[in-house]
Amino acid sequence: MIEKTYQPADIESRMSRIWEDSGAFNAGRADRKDADPFTIVIPPPNVTGSLHMGHALNNTLQDILCRFERMRGRDVLWQPGTDHAGIATQMVVERQLMERQEPGRREMGRANFLERVWQWKAESGGTIVNQLKRLGASCDWSRERFTMDEGLSRAVVKVFVELHREGLIYKDKRLVNWDPKLLTAISDLEVQQVEVKGSLWYLRYPIEGRSFSPDDPKSFIVVATTRPETMLGDTAVAVHPDDERYADLVGKHVILPLVGRKIPIVADDYSDPEKGSGAVKVTPAHDFNDFEIGKRHGLPQISVLDQEGCLNLVDNEDYLRGLPEGASEFAAEFHQIERFTARKKIVTRLEEFGFLERIEPNTHMVPHGDRSNVVIEPRLTDQWYVDAKTLAQPAMAAVRSGATTFVPKNWEKTYFEWMENIQPWCISRQLWWGHQIPAWYGPDGKVFVAETEEEAVGHALGYYVEQEVITPEQGHDMATDPAKREGFIVRDEDVLDTWFSSALWPFSTLGWPDDTAEVKRYYPTNTLVTGFDIIFFWVARMMMMSLHFMKEAPFSTVYIHRLVRDEKGAKMSKSKGNVIDPLGVIDDYGADALRFALTREAAQGHDIRLSSHLVETNRNFATKFWNACRFAEMNGCEKPADFDPKHAKETLNRWIAHETSRVTREVTEAIEGYRFNDAAGAIYRFVWNVFCDWYLELAKPVLTGEEGAARAETRAMIAWTRDEILKLLHPFMPFITEELWAVTAKRDRLLVLASWPRKAAAVSGEQLAAMAMAGPNGEIIPPVIVALDADDFSDPAAEAEIGWVIDLVTAMRSVKAEMNIPPSTLTPLVIAGASAETRDRAQRWNDTIKRLARLSDISFADRPPEGAVQIVVRGEVVALPLKGVIDFAAERARLEKEAAKADADIKRVDAKLSNEKFVANAKEEIVEEEKEKRAVAVERKARIVEALERLKQAT
Repeated sequence: MIEKTYQPADIESRMSRIWEDSGAFNAGRADRKDADPFTIVIPPPNVTGSLHMGHALNNTLQDILCRFERMRGRDVLWQPGTDHAGIATQMVVERQLMERQEPGRREMGRANFLERVWQWKAESGGTIVNQLKRLGASCDWSRERFTMDEGLSRAVVKVFVELHREGLIYKDKRLVNWDPKLLTAISDLEVQQVEVKGSLWYLRYPIEGRSFSPDDPKSFIVVATTRPETMLGDTAVAVHPDDERYADLVGKHVILPLVGRKIPIVADDYSDPEKGSGAVKVTPAHDFNDFEIGKRHGLPQISVLDQEGCLNLVDNEDYLRGLPEGASEFAAEFHQIERFTARKKIVTRLEEFGFLERIEPNTHMVPHGDRSNVVIEPRLTDQWYVDAKTLAQPAMAAVRSGATTFVPKNWEKTYFEWMENIQPWCISRQLWWGHQIPAWYGPDGKVFVAETEEEAVGHALGYYVEQEVITPEQGHDMATDPAKREGFIVRDEDVLDTWFSSALWPFSTLGWPDDTAEVKRYYPTNTLVTGFDIIFFWVARMMMMSLHFMKEAPFSTVYIHRLVRDEKGAKMSKSKGNVIDPLGVIDDYGADALRFALTREAAQGHDIRLSSHLVETNRNFATKFWNACRFAEMNGCEKPADFDPKHAKETLNRWIAHETSRVTREVTEAIEGYRFNDAAGAIYRFVWNVFCDWYLELAKPVLTGEEGAARAETRAMIAWTRDEILKLLHPFMPFITEELWAVTAKRDRLLVLASWPRKAAAVSGEQLAAMAMAGPNGEIIPPVIVALDADDFSDPAAEAEIGWVIDLVTAMRSVKAEMNIPPSTLTPLVIAGASAETRDRAQRWNDTIKRLARLSDISFADRPPEGAVQIVVRGEVVALPLKGVIDFAAERARLEKEAAKADADIKRVDAKLSNEKFVANAKEEIVEEEKEKRAVAVERKARIVEALERLKQAT
C-alpha cells in the first residue's frame, strides 16, 4: 500500500540497501552473460573529496545512461573508483599532524608518513563514495578501484618503463609551475588566475657605450615589468623586428641595472610595439614566454629565486658568471630575501640610481596555487617529461576518423587546438604521496629505469662493470649480497603527477597489464561523461595512453557537460557565498528531485542554473506522481497478467496508449542522442499534463460509473500506463520509481532490472476489425480508424478525438484568463460551422467539456454570434460570447497598456544588448539574463497581440 505522504529520506535509504544487497548493479551477472556489454568509467573523484554540484550533475548523467542500458538488457559495467590526489591528500594529513602538534612529515620520514596517509585513507577516504551512493549512482561497487591499488600501481610502473624505453619519457630542465609553499611542481589545472591590482614599473636599461643619464633618452632603453625582482636574471631585452624606434639598437647591448651584466638587444615577434614602451625584458628562467624567446635566441637561463621564493645569489654560478667587481657585495646584501620584500628593496635601489622612470597602476592576472593560495613561480628545474606531441598524433587521428566522437561536436575544435599545440607533459612532483618514479641513480648520476629495484641494480652493476668503474668480482659480490650494495644506487624521490595514473583508468581498472577476462569484455568503453575543463588534462591523456598501449580508442563517445551555476548564472564559489551543497539539497528535497532538476536543465552546450526553488519544483512533481499512483490504487487500478493495451476498445484508453508510445519514443531517442534535458522534459510533460491532468481527469467519470467492461479496461490501462511511466522515469528518479514499483503490485524482479518499454507489435486484420472504439458512455464510434505496425503503437483517430477535447478545454481556459474572467463564471460556447465529426465529438464529450472548461452550455451555429471571441481549434472555429460578461473597451485598454509595457521591456533590453561596451564588459551570466528577459517579454507581447486581435473580431 502506498503511504499517504511522499517521504524521500525513508525511501532512499531503504532502496540503497535493497539494490546493494541484491547485486543489481553488478556487471557480469549470469542473466547477462550473452548480452552486449556497455561500459562507463567514472571520472575518479579525489579520495579527499566531498560531493559538489559538479559531481552531482556528472554522476546523474552517467547513471541515467547506465540504468537506461541496463533496462535495455545490456551487461552494464559502471566502473567506480577514487583518485589518490597527491597534493590534496598530502596536505590533509600534514594539516592533521600540525593540528595535533605531532612531528611533520620530514621529521617522521617517508615510510612513517606514508603509513599515516594510508591510515587516513582507510578511515576517511571513502566519504565521497558513500555520498555518490546517496545520489543513487548504480556503479558496480564490488569492483571499486583506487589509483594506488597494487594492480593499478603495477600498470603505472609498466607504462613508465615502456615509455622510457621507447624514448617517450625523458628528463629535462624546463620551466614549470612551482608552488613555493608546497615546494613542488604543479599542473596548469592546479593554477588559478587571480585578478590583482598591482603596478607596472618602467625601468631604464643603460645602452652599452653611452654615458647614462636619466635626462637623456638616447642613453637608455625603457622596459616595463610587473616583476622587478626577476630583473636580476635578465639575459636580454627584446624589441619587435619591425619597430623602427629600435632598429639601430638590435644587436647592441644594455647594461643590466644594479647587476652590471651586459645583455643583448634582440629582435623577436613576441614584443608588441603597441604595448608599453615596445621593449621587454627577457628572463628565461622566470617566465614561460621568455623561456621560449631564450630558446629562439640561445640566451642563458639564470635562476635567481630558490624553491621557497627567496633570492638565491650567493654561490649562484649562473648569476655571478661574468659580473664586474663589486657584484658579489650586492649578491650578499640581497641573498635569501623573500621575493616580495626583495621587490620593494630593488625598486628603491633602482630609484636611487635613476633607473626607475615611472610607476603605473596595473590590474592584471597573477597565477596562484589553488590549494596553497600563494603566487606561483615559473621555475627552471630538472623534471621528468612525456613526449606528448608524439603520443597526441594517434589521439587526434582517432577523433578525426570518428572512432571517438565528442558531444556536443564543437568540443572537438577545443580538443584539436590543445593537441596541435601540445607541450611536453611534466609528470614529476616533489611529493611523497603518489606513485614513486621507478628510476634509480648511480654514483655518477647515471639513470636506471626499471620495474623493480632488483632489475635496476642488475642494469647498474652491468653498466659499471662494463665501464670498469667496479670489477666483475665487485659486481658479483654486490649482486649476491644486498648489504654490499647499500647506497650504490638511490631511487628518485619524486612521485608521478596524479593525471599520469588516471590516464590509464579505462584499462588499468580492468586488470591490465594482465590479460584479464574483464579487459577482453569491457574494453573499449562506450561513453565518457565529463566536464569541459579536463578535456586536455584527462580526456586527451586517456586517449594518448590507451591508443599507445591498447591500440584502440578508450571510448566511442565523449559527452561534455557544462557548469552548474547559481540561479542568477554566476559561477558558484565559497567567496561569493553562493555554493549550493548537494547533500543539503538531498536532505531537504530528496535525491530524485535534485537529479531531475539537474537533468531537466542539462541542455547540450549550456550551463545549468540551479536554485532551491527549482529543486523544490521537481520534488513537487514527484509528489504529484506519488499522489496519482495513490489515486489509482484507491480506485482499484490493477493490471491483469494477460492485459495487452493494443486490444483496448475505449477511445480514452487507446489515446493514452498512443501517447505513451509517443513519449517512449521521445525519451528513448533523446537519451540515445545525449539530449538529457529533452528526455526529462518529455517524461515530465507526459506525467504532469497528459497522465495526471488529462487522462486521470477524463477517466474519473468511468472510474466512478457502473461496473462493466469500460471500467475494468480503464483500471487496467491506468495501471499499465503507470508501470510504463515508472520504467521511463526510473533512470532519472530511481528511488521513488523503485518504491512505487514494489508497492503497486507483486513483482518478480526489481525495477532496476526490468525491461525498458518496448514498442507495440503488429496485429492482424481480424484484430483490427475487432478494435472498435467506444465513447465515454459506451456508444460505438464509426468509422474505426486504427493503425498499428511493428515499430510503433499509433492511433490517429483516438488522438484526434481526445486531442480535440483537450485543445478545446485548454483554449477556453486560456481565453478566460486573458480576458480576466473569474474561473467561477460560467459562459456559453458556440461551435460555428461545425463538421459532422466535430458535432459528434462535442455531443459525446458534452458533460466533460462543460465541467472542465466551466461552460454553461454548448451550442452550434452557422457563424459566430456578435460580441464573441473566436478561437480556432484544430481547424474549426469556436466562439465564446462575452457581450455583457466583460467591458470590451476597458479590456482593450488594459491589454494595450500591457503591450506597451512589454514593448518598453524589449526596448530597454535591446538598448543594452546593442551597446558593445556593455556586452564586452558585462559578465556572461548578466548578458544571458538580459537575453532571457527579452525572450520572456517577446513571448508576453505575442500573447497580448493575439488577445487584442480576438477582441477586435468580437467587436
